[in-house]
Order: sequence, then structure tokens, then C-alpha cells
Amino acid sequence: MRTTGLLGGSFNPAHRGHRRITLAAIDALGLDDAWWLVSPGNPLKPAAGMAPLQARLASARAMARRAPIRATAVEARLGTRYTIDTIRAVQRAHPHRRFIWIMGADNLAQFHRWRDWRKIARAIPIAVVARPGYDGCALAGPAMAWLRRYRRPRSAAQRWTMWSLPALVLLRFRPDPTSATGLRAGDPDWHLRMMRGPSSQEFPWPLPLP
Repeated sequence: MRTTGLLGGSFNPAHRGHRRITLAAIDALGLDDAWWLVSPGNPLKPAAGMAPLQARLASARAMARRAPIRATAVEARLGTRYTIDTIRAVQRAHPHRRFIWIMGADNLAQFHRWRDWRKIARAIPIAVVARPGYDGCALAGPAMAWLRRYRRPRSAAQRWTMWSLPALVLLRFRPDPTSATGLRAGDPDWHLRMMRGPSSQEFPWPLPLP
């Protein structure tokens, strides 16, 4: 039974902060690997300024090189729009893996706006990575008011496969100042180069097992 972290996002573009946080989560949670789920379109984010999926997937695959991280646009292949549907499809396709959902504190702050967010919490354990500037509103938000009773200690993070659901653990790592917004501002044409690269090709589905 292999263990895998799922990190969803726009990856517009993927950057070293994504990589560092993912590697730190793999270590803290004792995971075999992590999968980046590059979203075809986040319902809570504006479409303006969003690079084509092909370019964002290519940037994620390039950033994941030589690491136990796989990048996929599986939601586009499945036709799923909401996280709960993606999680259920991934779990059905890989019954011999155990999955944990990884997200930043900025996502926890708006988690109550996600479709069927309580069902997500009942379907998969959640690891929340602290993010400067968001921790206060995340811990005081509507979702955490419900999830607080299910919080597990950081010292038990590597035993997450034994938790009953819902279950949530808060992780804190050295912050990385890199932001996708800053990268886009400094290099607005980044996606044009990514569209030309071989790494823009999609992974097959289901994902091949190591």
C-alpha cells in the first residue's frame, strides 16, 4: 500500500515554492510520492490571466523533475470540475494507494466555499501547510470552526493512514517567498516557451504506477 499526497492548483506557473512545500510535506507525512493535479480551471479564480492548461502542465512537469512528484492534468481527462469528484475518481482508480490532500492555509481560509467541502473532509485526510499572511484567517474561518474538533497533532503526522475521518493536521515549514503572481509579472510570456516543449504532453490515465 503506497502513500501519495495530492496537491491541486493552477500552477500558473509552477515554481520552486510548490516544489519545496511538496518535498517538505512528503518528508513530514512519510509519503512515497506526491501528485500535482493541474486544474483546467479553478471555479474560484478568474479566467483572466490564466495560461493555457498545456503550458501550466509543462511548467509543473519541469519543476517536478528529479523528485518523487508527478504532474498531471487528470481533471481535464476525467471531465471533473470539483475537487470532491476528482478525489473519488482517483481513489477508485488506485484502490491500493492511500491518499492525503495537501493544501495551503490560503485554501483553508476559503475551504467553506468549495463544493461539498465536508464530504471532501470525510473522504480523505487533509494536511494544511502554513502560509504567511493567511494562517490567522484560515484558523478563524468557517471551515476550521467545523474541522477544529478533528485536528490531529503534528507529532502524529506520519501515522495519518490510521486516522479515522475527518482528520486534519497543520504543518509548518520555512516559508518560500516565490509567488506565481510575481513570476508572471516578471516574465509575462513564460507560457509561450512552455507550449513548445515536450513536457507539455499529458500523462496517461490512470497514472502509471512506479
